[in-house]
Amino acid sequence: MFGLPYNTVVVLFGASLLGGSVGLVGCFAILRGRALTGDALAHAALPGVCLGFLIAGERHLGIMLGGAFLVGLLGINCIAGLRRWTRVKEDAAIGFVLSVFFGAGVVLNSVIQRLPGTGSKAGLDSFYLGKAAGMSADDVYHIAAMALVLLLLVALLYKEFKLVTFDSAFAQVQGMSALALDLLLMAQIALAVVIGLPIVGVVMMAGLLIIPGVAARFWTERLGAMLLLSLLFGFLMGLVGSGISSEVAIPTGPIIILTGTAIFGGSLLAAPRRGLVSRILAQRRFQRDLDRRKLLRVLFDLSEPRLPGRAELALADLLQRRSWQPARLRRLLDEARAAGQVAIADGRYALTAGGLQRAAEVARGYRLWELFLHEYPDMALAADLTSESVEPVLPAAIVADLHAKLKLAGRWPRG
Repeated sequence: MFGLPYNTVVVLFGASLLGGSVGLVGCFAILRGRALTGDALAHAALPGVCLGFLIAGERHLGIMLGGAFLVGLLGINCIAGLRRWTRVKEDAAIGFVLSVFFGAGVVLNSVIQRLPGTGSKAGLDSFYLGKAAGMSADDVYHIAAMALVLLLLVALLYKEFKLVTFDSAFAQVQGMSALALDLLLMAQIALAVVIGLPIVGVVMMAGLLIIPGVAARFWTERLGAMLLLSLLFGFLMGLVGSGISSEVAIPTGPIIILTGTAIFGGSLLAAPRRGLVSRILAQRRFQRDLDRRKLLRVLFDLSEPRLPGRAELALADLLQRRSWQPARLRRLLDEARAAGQVAIADGRYALTAGGLQRAAEVARGYRLWELFLHEYPDMALAADLTSESVEPVLPAAIVADLHAKLKLAGRWPRG
């Protein structure tokens, strides 16, 4: 394939399939608030690997991963039991299980290293940081089978998983067993983690589980799109990371995680709605629009007493009403002039006919919001106070009441 060595092709296929499948189930772990549970599961699986080696008497990957899966499930049950039957909180339970099981795995690995004969050649240290270079075609088949199982489960139970993820109480009302679905999700995570241990390793497995879903969350608010993006990001992490690892001869796990970090950083910066760049630009646009509205409001408040006459205002008149810097105020006036809302003559500023109409709309919005905060202070936290007008965001009955009271008070804009 593209002139690559056979072993490299095997590693690329295996790592990319693993990354995609783990990224898929990792979405649910993140949305359920169980991301650190996956980390605890990966660390808890280490003593299972060692026990599997001791039972088999040799490096039998199937038995070792089977032991990792069973001991990992035991670790999850320990977390659930501590959380349910004791006063230990979930984060403390996760930390306890993670450290105890991982410590037990390190001790068992040390014991295995001292065994005569094959102990020192067991190669269990590769489970710490992963060793994709030793992947065989059979390993890729196992990963492909696991990926297919996970994909089918998510496709068949998508509606159920979605409901239990976002509203487990409603899922129970609908006759679904939230506990059973939650256990099935955790079993999927356990399966993905265990299969990935030989490639990514115990230490880095949590990153492969968490990073694709977290990166995907920046790009969308829909679960279906998030799952697809997470699968894609996990696939790219495995493909690119293992490719770089094969070139520079560095353990695969850390390189895969660093590749995921680059994807996360790009998502953090460049995502269209949640990315830092777009949020900074949106904040600047909002601030610029807010400053323009404040200027129009001040111009209207100063012009309204002289209506229907034309009010010509000096820069000092405007500076007295707001704490603008003179240079900033001049820029705002130049922008309003370019928009046809303000005219200037002999260094004095006046609203044009179109500017007067727009300024009256802005002033009306401000006055209605002020009245709303005075009349309905208990509703202020739930209202979108950044909106220019109350009409799109408040109930019609409240809007009508505010209109009537503003007119009765004689504060309805004359423009």
